[in-house]
Amino acid sequence: MPTELPPLTQRVAQFASATHFEDIPADVVHLSKNAVLDCLAVAFAGCVAEGSVLLRRHLARFGFPRPNASVIGSDMRLPAQFAALANGNSMHSDDYDDTHNPSRIHPSASVAAALFAAAEAADASGRDLLTAFNVGVEASCKISIATAGAHYARGFHSSGTISTYGAAAAVCNVRHLGFDTTLAALGIAGSQSAGVRENFGTMTKPLHAGRAGESGVMAADLAADGFTSSPTILEGERGFFAAYSDKCDAQVILDTLGKPWTFATEASIGIKPFPSGRLTHPGMCELENIVKEHDLKPDQVERIHVKSNRQLPGNLTYHRPRTGLEGKFSMEFCLASILVVRRAGLAEFTDEFVNRGDVQGAIAKIDYTCYSDDEAAANNYPLLTTFSADAPITRAAARRNR
Repeated sequence: MPTELPPLTQRVAQFASATHFEDIPADVVHLSKNAVLDCLAVAFAGCVAEGSVLLRRHLARFGFPRPNASVIGSDMRLPAQFAALANGNSMHSDDYDDTHNPSRIHPSASVAAALFAAAEAADASGRDLLTAFNVGVEASCKISIATAGAHYARGFHSSGTISTYGAAAAVCNVRHLGFDTTLAALGIAGSQSAGVRENFGTMTKPLHAGRAGESGVMAADLAADGFTSSPTILEGERGFFAAYSDKCDAQVILDTLGKPWTFATEASIGIKPFPSGRLTHPGMCELENIVKEHDLKPDQVERIHVKSNRQLPGNLTYHRPRTGLEGKFSMEFCLASILVVRRAGLAEFTDEFVNRGDVQGAIAKIDYTCYSDDEAAANNYPLLTTFSADAPITRAAARRNR
């Protein structure tokens, strides 16, 4: 990483404070509306998760005065900062919220949670909310892309760490705070940036998204009151890139904020087909097609051999899961669910279903290994390829058809 970096924090603050609705193309606005609606949907689904219930119970103990924001899926109202915490947690509780592969981030949940609360408290318009949402998502994705994967590889959960900056930028925009205040808010957000991947498969992973949203609201509130922070939180010698990553592609931040917008790119933000870690989805979709094409039954399958690149097992750590949360980060369980019941929805990611005898039996049939870098290069495998070139599961189908 270069020893000296350009003024990246100023660039983000300038982008966040100067962007207006008219600056955003119509197709980007349309796609971002879908993402906002998706956040609402997954929040309503996730608000009944055990972790969400426990978090609301915790927040209710404080009896906050002057609550000014709604908590989705309940009659509770909280100060905006804590409504963002509860709603962000609910949005990410089922791991059903959208993803963006190039940035390795769930871009929408933390930003939307912060904005739903801050916009309601400020009585902002829908246009203001959509503008700020695009600003926050754009800031999160481009900061994350600038780390070139090094931040994530160190074990950080980008959706908790980097989304804190995006949430702060979004709240500053929706409140029409100026450049100096936004710059201060980003610095405050930098000291709230947290989340490690060791907590994948537990209730604490969705808490990362909630905390990022909460921190974004708090950072904007404090900055608006005159709270100070470093103006070089991203590029400083002891700032984000130096402390949290060993790589920084500064030009991503300097040149590509809104050029093009993330929602307008070919590798756009994707709404999930399954409530599990996105790295399981290519394999699940492929197996779903094979099972349906050959009308495969579980007892007709002897073994399933699945391969992925060597990066995926760092997230898919639960090879013999025992809880629904662990199942979300288990290639074996996700494939077993498709094989046994031909679906993997919210009803399947429960402790009861994971521990069913037929599901555990199907898990035992799955051999999950990795292909080498040379094999990936020879076969032109992309990042998320999960079945090897000879599609070994089709041999199970062939046995069935003998």
